Amino acid sequence: MSNLNGAYYGPAVPPPKSYHRPSRGSGCGCCCGCLFSLIFKLILTIIVILGIAVFLFWLIVRPNKVKVHVTEATLTQFNYTNNNTLYYNLNLNVTIRNPNKRLGIYYDYIEAQPFYHDARFGSVMLQPFYQGHKTTNELNAAFNGQHVVVLGANQISELDKEKVSGVYDIEVKLYLKIRFKLGVLKTGKMKPNIDCDLKVPLTSSNNGGVFQTTKCDWGF
Repeated sequence: MSNLNGAYYGPAVPPPKSYHRPSRGSGCGCCCGCLFSLIFKLILTIIVILGIAVFLFWLIVRPNKVKVHVTEATLTQFNYTNNNTLYYNLNLNVTIRNPNKRLGIYYDYIEAQPFYHDARFGSVMLQPFYQGHKTTNELNAAFNGQHVVVLGANQISELDKEKVSGVYDIEVKLYLKIRFKLGVLKTGKMKPNIDCDLKVPLTSSNNGGVFQTTKCDWGF
């Protein structure tokens, strides 16, 4: 036994290697985080570019609000009968002023509707047109005929008061489809509306006064 040495047992066996398998989720988490960060930066860049473009557009064009007035309103008939029928004859002149130096406007669709205390009693379509820079156009809207209108107690009470005064509260709304033109560029269609709150005297009334030019308001 004394003659035995280390060679008898063969070469030394190296210690076993330790293998570490990477977690499946760690790589994905890193990639997903980088992807979200990239998307966020891209969206932020687009927003900034759009903001700068809008600001530059405003500096160059300096758009001003289109001005709308009812300059004349003639009411020759406004009679509400017991069978809920309203007989009416209303004529309006409406001026539209484009004060912009560089913007033209396409009025592709114009519908005018009159209301008496929120009750609609008619509708007319007006001729589409193009409005150039710093120009004023006049529209004529005529509402006449008869329409079944169911008025509530409060509306009838207001009607009785207005018969005495000879001046009627009539709201006229213009529903539009418009496009703006800047040089050769044209925007998509927008659908604003215009509200005109009018006090219209009945011409046959002894107490009726003179209609005053009324400014209309834009809505979107």
